[in-house]
Amino acid sequence: MITVLFACVHNAGRSQIAEALFNRHADPAKARAISAGTHPAAHVHPEVVALMREMNIDLSGHRPQQLTAALAAQAQWLITMGCGDECPVVPGIQRDDWPLADPKGQSLDAVRAIAGDVERRVHALIAKHDWR
Repeated sequence: MITVLFACVHNAGRSQIAEALFNRHADPAKARAISAGTHPAAHVHPEVVALMREMNIDLSGHRPQQLTAALAAQAQWLITMGCGDECPVVPGIQRDDWPLADPKGQSLDAVRAIAGDVERRVHALIAKHDWR
């Protein structure tokens, strides 16, 4: 079982979207996703909850969590999204960075565009590693 950790600053937008879409599309017997942030927010951004609801994914009960070295050590992949040097360095972990806009405070159309970019990247990652 492969664990992919999606990390951003607040774990309230991009990484939550990526976790949800990855877990929707990946074969749960092959891979799963978790997410965290370097400075977690109190809740998932309302515009992200609204957009994901449109996609039949309920994030209303999700709570952002702290990105720690111990959490990162559970993963084989770390995908960062804007946390830069604050993301932990974990020896042996595969790492990639997805430069994505922060959806906080954006219009629903802008959040839709960000989620579309995330979904394309998630599909490509899953296909590349045959996690379908």
